[in-house]
Amino acid sequence: MKLIRSLLVPLGVVLVLCFAGNAGAADGKKKIVFLAGAGSHGFGSHAHNAGCQLLAKALNDAMPDKLHAIVSRGWPADAAVLDGADAIVIYCDGGRLLNEHLAELDALMKKGVGLACLHYTVDPGKKETMDKMRDWIGGCYEQHWSINPSWIAKFNKLPQHPVARGVKPFRIHDEWYCHMRFRENMEGVTPILSAVPPDSTRKRPDGPHSGNPAVRARMGMAEDVGWAYQRPDGARGFGFTGGHVHWNWAHNDFRKVVLNAVVWIARLEVPADGVPSKQPSVDDLIANQDSPMPANWNAALIQRFIDDFNAPPDAAK
Repeated sequence: MKLIRSLLVPLGVVLVLCFAGNAGAADGKKKIVFLAGAGSHGFGSHAHNAGCQLLAKALNDAMPDKLHAIVSRGWPADAAVLDGADAIVIYCDGGRLLNEHLAELDALMKKGVGLACLHYTVDPGKKETMDKMRDWIGGCYEQHWSINPSWIAKFNKLPQHPVARGVKPFRIHDEWYCHMRFRENMEGVTPILSAVPPDSTRKRPDGPHSGNPAVRARMGMAEDVGWAYQRPDGARGFGFTGGHVHWNWAHNDFRKVVLNAVVWIARLEVPADGVPSKQPSVDDLIANQDSPMPANWNAALIQRFIDDFNAPPDAAK
């Protein structure tokens, strides 16, 4: 594996396309816009642009006749980039892009645009934004109610829903936010990924992200960490609390859930076996990172990690 070459000429890189006009509608394809926040947390963590590039490329490769996905680093300077968008995917820290552009997003949502929020995006911290998110994607993180522990989630059973098509039971370690604040009575919300967090994740002291009495009262109970939402107006939303660990995008089922969801919120038919995609290589994964590669970074170790979590799972155990 030639890592130096891969840094200079990354394999399978999707260019950041920030241009005016509706690239998708002109040819009848669905237009999907990924909005990637600034990177944070170091190399391979909260790698928002790198993750968006991988997902956008996978969608374009899988369904070139049905959709066109582009990536914008942050909110596009030219608002025309969002013209005609059928779906928007936001991947950023602290819901920043939602907080800073709430009015623009509200106008797009009122036009029936689908919305997916990944990882830290679901925790905007502002009540007005949280209220809007429950209308747009069915739920969100609420500080002092939700928590953000890192744990191995075991997804032993998937529902009968287009977003779950072709997804097999799996387990994976990530910073899975849990105990979300959903719409009343889960109206319109379908849990897609649900798992029981270890008791240790609920025993942390009280805090906006660490713990609270409501969480501790749910010891041994499952939490929903990925969900689909059917809005009353026919538009669709999706929330996904994983995505802290960039290498997890090489997990075939982890990645498929999100690809399926993006297709679904764009109101396209999800293939019977889910959206197909090639497993990213280590070279693909290290492309488009915002943080520098550490001197002690070990490509072989990451490859073993990828191989291990794509082995047949023991989900029933």
